[in-house]
Amino acid sequence: MFYEDLSPYAYGDEGDAFSDLTDGMRFVSFQPDYERLNIGWLESGRPWTSGPAPEGFIGRLLAIVDAQQVNATLGLHECDLCPAPLPDSHPWYVPRAGNLRTSAGSGEIRVPGPHGTAFAAPHLIGHYVADHGYLPPQPFIDAVFAFDPHGLWPAKFPGVRFPWIPGDAALRHIDEE
Repeated sequence: MFYEDLSPYAYGDEGDAFSDLTDGMRFVSFQPDYERLNIGWLESGRPWTSGPAPEGFIGRLLAIVDAQQVNATLGLHECDLCPAPLPDSHPWYVPRAGNLRTSAGSGEIRVPGPHGTAFAAPHLIGHYVADHGYLPPQPFIDAVFAFDPHGLWPAKFPGVRFPWIPGDAALRHIDEE
């Protein structure tokens, strides 16, 4: 699915549903008050910017991808920039030979940008940057360097690593049995 970088987010209007991947059991859903801008919604045959990432950027981006899951789906989206689909015998969560990251994803991330704006990227953005050389726009790079995905947020939403969650958001915690 392709969306131009920095275009208004249009994938869904149901709001945002955050899951914390460090403990995996907290879910917060809400209609965002912030503007969401698309980043990294790449598709084969569509133009995208490539180039070397600034030093430290990939590690910072992957920390966000590893800590946050937004709008998770039950299905998978496989990278269509890779030369061939994964064979059925290859687990989707294992990186392809020569890749640093898995080439399938099932959700998104949010990175706070300038006041009132958040960048909305597919979970595959880590794969696109690390394995395909995708270079996001500078405002997103700056936002990734400024965002601490392990930061401390209000106690009402412990473990949900995003600073702009409104007070009327619905929090659910599912305990493992």
